[in-house]
Amino acid sequence: METIIALSSGGLPSGVAVLRLSGPSARQVLSALGADCPQPRRAKFCTLKDETGQPLDEAIVLYFPAPHSFTGEDVVELHCHGSQAVVQKLLQLAIGHEGVRLAEAGEFSQRAFENGKMDLTEIEGLGDLLDAKTEGQRALAMRRMRGGLSQKVHHWRTSIVDLLAEAEARLDFSDEGDVEDELPPAFQQDIDKLIQDLTTALDSFEQGQIIRDGYRVALVGRPNVGKSTLLNRLAQTDKAIVTDVPGTTRDVIEVEIDIGGQLFSLYDTAGIRETDDIVEIEGISRSYRAIEQANLVIELIDGTRNEGPVYPKADWHILTKSDLTATSMDSRETLPISAKSGLGIADLLDRLTEQALRQKDSRETQLISHTRDKQAIEETIKHLQSAQDLTKPLELVAEDLRRGTVCLSRLIGLVDAEDILDRLFAGFCIGK
Repeated sequence: METIIALSSGGLPSGVAVLRLSGPSARQVLSALGADCPQPRRAKFCTLKDETGQPLDEAIVLYFPAPHSFTGEDVVELHCHGSQAVVQKLLQLAIGHEGVRLAEAGEFSQRAFENGKMDLTEIEGLGDLLDAKTEGQRALAMRRMRGGLSQKVHHWRTSIVDLLAEAEARLDFSDEGDVEDELPPAFQQDIDKLIQDLTTALDSFEQGQIIRDGYRVALVGRPNVGKSTLLNRLAQTDKAIVTDVPGTTRDVIEVEIDIGGQLFSLYDTAGIRETDDIVEIEGISRSYRAIEQANLVIELIDGTRNEGPVYPKADWHILTKSDLTATSMDSRETLPISAKSGLGIADLLDRLTEQALRQKDSRETQLISHTRDKQAIEETIKHLQSAQDLTKPLELVAEDLRRGTVCLSRLIGLVDAEDILDRLFAGFCIGK
């Protein structure tokens, strides 16, 4: 087994840089740098030296012996000054040792998985935590990383294995006097209960996905009703071009904002109207695709014009440029705003937060947040529903149950994890 090393902290230069070593040669590398190995999990101040014995840097050193470390291997961390020169020299000296090399993307996490320190869903939770932009995403990722979904999956899988054992006992020992021929009455009830639990978890997928990927809001309407101005106001940027020329927005512009700890993805769409402009027609087509993918569709209507909605199916309607009109219309369906003056913006943000909160499930079942979770649970339910038919041969019932366990095993990485691992770890940073 090779020892790997990488910079595990942020970009350089920085106040402090953390270099992580993992593998059988970690302690030898530390010794070659002129530092004695500290007691496990105890910080020690050391002077690191170069190959000539000259001081290289002053650092805090930590040692985590196997198997009580993140990777399950011997791990050494060097907390040194975040200088390009210092870090590059330490990396150069480390990889000069036989069996020591630079880590690849996600390799520390992959070793943690391979050594049984984390299962696949926990690794995904770690990846979600590294990518978290809002408080909601952080909380969801932490529950997943700390085994919230793993515990559920292990419970479901154990329950199916118990049912499978009941079926196989009758297949393998049907001629033994101490094994009844008939399945116990609770067998059917236990399958029904499992299907109900899995269905409940599956029902929370949309809520979990909204927290993880963001609440998608499409801003639609006629040209020049103020969609781009509102987007810029909410995002506090000049992301969208604003002009008086109709049809300025030709493509869907996406901006992510944090409102009350919930990530919102706002889509500024092309104005909907009749046109012969080929490019504008394509932009309008993309607007309708954004509408189909949105969790909430808000149509903006120019309060200074005498025009009705162009997309009546919108969830909300907003009267824009209301600072220029005398309208006092304000209801759950229609809200007057002015993106320029700020009129009604606070109320709009409150309503968006309220709308997103309605999607959340207080039972913390939002752990089902990845498409892979959804597919595995759907497949498991399908096999359990097939196993409900106890009129067919018991061998087929047992096979349905076995396939159900495989789906859940694959979810946590017990079987067929190689392809999933390659895709997952490719998105991690080098030092993780």
